[in-house]
Amino acid sequence: MKKPKQPKFNFYWIYAAVAFFFIIIQLFNVVSSPIEKTTKQRFFTDFLTEGEVEKVIIVNNEFVEVFIKENKLNKEKHKKAKSKNIGRINNPHYFFNITNGTQFEDDLKDFYEKNSQIQLSEQVIPDVSIRKNFINDIIGWMIPLVIMLGIWFIIMKRMSGNGSAGGGIFNIGKSKAQLFDQNTKQKTNFKDVAGLEGAKEEVKEIVDFLKNPKKYTSLGGKIPRGVLLVGPPGTGKTLLAKAVAGEAKVPFFSLSGSDFVEMFVGVGASRVRDLFRNAKSKSPSIIFIDEIDAIGRSRGKNQITGANDERENTLNQLLTEMDGFGTNHHVIVIAATNRADVLDKALVRAGRFDRQIYVDLPELNERKDIFKVHTKKLKITNKLDLNFLAKQTPGFSGADIANLCNEAALVAARKNKKEIQKSDFLDAVDRIVGGVERKNKLMTIEEREIIAYHESGHAIVSWMLEFAAPLVKVTIVPRGKSLGAAWYLPDERQITRVQQMLDEMCATLGGRAAEEIVYNKVSTGALNDLEKVSKQAKAMVSIYGFNKEIGNITYYDSSGEDSYFNKPYSEDTAKKIDAEIKKIIEKEYLRAKRILVKSKKSLKELAELLLNKEVIFKEDLEAILGKRKWQTVEKINIKKMRK
Repeated sequence: MKKPKQPKFNFYWIYAAVAFFFIIIQLFNVVSSPIEKTTKQRFFTDFLTEGEVEKVIIVNNEFVEVFIKENKLNKEKHKKAKSKNIGRINNPHYFFNITNGTQFEDDLKDFYEKNSQIQLSEQVIPDVSIRKNFINDIIGWMIPLVIMLGIWFIIMKRMSGNGSAGGGIFNIGKSKAQLFDQNTKQKTNFKDVAGLEGAKEEVKEIVDFLKNPKKYTSLGGKIPRGVLLVGPPGTGKTLLAKAVAGEAKVPFFSLSGSDFVEMFVGVGASRVRDLFRNAKSKSPSIIFIDEIDAIGRSRGKNQITGANDERENTLNQLLTEMDGFGTNHHVIVIAATNRADVLDKALVRAGRFDRQIYVDLPELNERKDIFKVHTKKLKITNKLDLNFLAKQTPGFSGADIANLCNEAALVAARKNKKEIQKSDFLDAVDRIVGGVERKNKLMTIEEREIIAYHESGHAIVSWMLEFAAPLVKVTIVPRGKSLGAAWYLPDERQITRVQQMLDEMCATLGGRAAEEIVYNKVSTGALNDLEKVSKQAKAMVSIYGFNKEIGNITYYDSSGEDSYFNKPYSEDTAKKIDAEIKKIIEKEYLRAKRILVKSKKSLKELAELLLNKEVIFKEDLEAILGKRKWQTVEKINIKKMRK
């Protein structure tokens, strides 16, 4: 039987009650006051000139009390003051505020000097009185105290978090995990996760174990205690965890690794203990920790004390909870990270995170399925080919495709269309990959020609090489930071050979080669190209072992422990690596120049066409150079072959 939820105590009611109390006191003082309020001007011009004042008292240098003669109270103007004073002995009839008692006395003397007809016996000499008002004194010191307590409470509440579990000054060590159970409306399930078939199978097994544990335990098997989702950003790790929350009929605790981080010592470890305590009390259950690298980084690498020690304490507590004495086997931990290489080895060992599921960028068919999911709510034309869109987006993650679909909808709305068409998606791809068009950017005629020849050089060299990516579109309209751009459709390879990398480098250097052939000069426009080929050549020599001089050896460290100051090779080897990198780049640059010299006429024709049209497509290149003879290698589906 579920316990009824206890109503939360709202501290803001205290503030409202105190404010209401002060207002009531002030109203009571005003309403219950037996003294009629008047003005200083009326006191001089009305009361004194007619000789009605018996005496005056200056109280606390703040206000003046006025006593009217008994025989004058019967006048019509004093009836209200007299009625308020009935039954009160020796009480003043009027009062008015002043700024300074001495100044009031001087004003009184000046008045009598100007009105000399008033006899000396009728002149009033003010008395001075100092009185203590205990209510005002109490209010005076209570208001600052209440304000200070309120500020202190708000600061402590914010420091301890505003979540239902972690909020409040006394709950600073409580877990901030968000609980999803059968009563929570969690609509995401495995049907909403397109692609990721291998990862879904692994996670489905976890969900199935929690639903039917006897199916596995009857054979003596044990379910993994932890599952680590690893992969690039935007590939759907968190979405997969949401689907688990929607599919599993068990409590699901979700939080981020940064939720354990706090400025107070011991808070992170306390929150870990509280999280697992809650999960064990509701077992079988699942804990999902997103971005676990915030607390799971390797220990001992940073010698600086302070926050690092607190993070390590949190990690030590997490290690103990996952596989220590008294571990509850019915609590499964699912974590996600982009940086599995920086995690502590004790965290990813068997017995804690038994399984690592790599969530990779989607393949062609998976991208098509992702497009189906994200175009369901869009008003797209019936002629839209999702297979074509999947081919146009190699290297896109699931998040990139979702952003692309949204951008296409915005492009269509900007053009006042009623449906989203193929051209809108292509424009969205251009905008995401290259940036926003800047047609108003000022360029000279010579600069425009250089850009046209540069992009034409890329297009022709890539068209002539077997393993270079085929051209899709070329433009000399500035986009983002680039002054021109060429779009290619690279093959989705699982492995890359030497000749494939060399052809890609040669095509990349085609732009600078075209500038030198036409103008016998080069420009700064090839900066990005040079950066790209330098990284590729360095990888060939020092990582992939593609160079004969260096040999079949790699200097790549997947653990990330090697730094710039701790190179894994000698100075002589470093000189050889530099020489080989330069040799590879210069060789491919000369090859690009030879290709363009043979096709100089086509280069000029393509550049002129580009200057006239600003944007050319694959069909325009085929009209000048002929059809590309290299055919795309047929792809096979390993899963279907196994069936």
